[in-house]
Amino acid sequence: MNSFAKRLLAVVAAFTFVVTAACAQDFPKRPITLIVPFAAGGNSDVIARTVAEQMGTALGQTIVIENIGGAGGSTALTRAARAEPDGYTIAIGNAGTNAAAYTIYPMLPFKPDAFVPIAVVAKTFGIVALRKDFPAGTVREFIAYAKSNPGKINLGHAGVGSSNFLICKSFVQAAGIDVTLVGYRGAAPALTDTIGGQIDGVCDAAASVSQSIGDRLVKGLVVGSTVRLATLPDLPTSAEAGLPEFEAQGWNALFDARRREIPQAAGAAAISGSRLSGAWRLRLA
Repeated sequence: MNSFAKRLLAVVAAFTFVVTAACAQDFPKRPITLIVPFAAGGNSDVIARTVAEQMGTALGQTIVIENIGGAGGSTALTRAARAEPDGYTIAIGNAGTNAAAYTIYPMLPFKPDAFVPIAVVAKTFGIVALRKDFPAGTVREFIAYAKSNPGKINLGHAGVGSSNFLICKSFVQAAGIDVTLVGYRGAAPALTDTIGGQIDGVCDAAASVSQSIGDRLVKGLVVGSTVRLATLPDLPTSAEAGLPEFEAQGWNALFDARRREIPQAAGAAAISGSRLSGAWRLRLA
């Protein structure tokens, strides 16, 4: 068993321990719905399906993936916040949907305390990738081209408020350029349009764009990390590319709707489960 699988099993074990203790002893009696706030095929979806497969095996129950795109993930989180707080409807979120969104969308129909975090399941790294025939191959060339063509370059993301949107904003701000940001219902359709040449590039997480870069369907420009990724050893970090201000490291976590009352036993279990927090984190490159 490789290290990725071992870390994933640790995540599932921690989740199972805390959720089972917080609910009825015979939990789960029926399938669990895992809401993904973006279209299928993107970073959150890839992580959710990986976790769901192992979680389903550990719990002996089906984990149903429900993809709900729109409003940078807020549409899905609204659905999750309104679900019964019984552990049968959970959601995967990120630094965009469960942090930045509260500032970007001040009138959201839910507040941060509508959710209880279950576990951080992944650390992610943001990448800017371009259509394969884009007339620039390095960050310096891209910035020069963008400054010569203000507002004409379009970069896709998973919707305003998503972590991919934050990747785009961080990159554009660090580069000091004027580009058009195009929102989609998820990272996957944005990547598809980049591959097809409908847009110039995409801001995405490494887990979902690495394969396309490796297959040369798009060309990686830069990763917002302090070290190169093992899966993309030729892709320069932001510092190596001359843009150290560009930082794009994020996370994905599982959330449940907040329970009205938490039994004392569940609280004790949560405290015990917190000792496993180090095992909840897995690094997806």
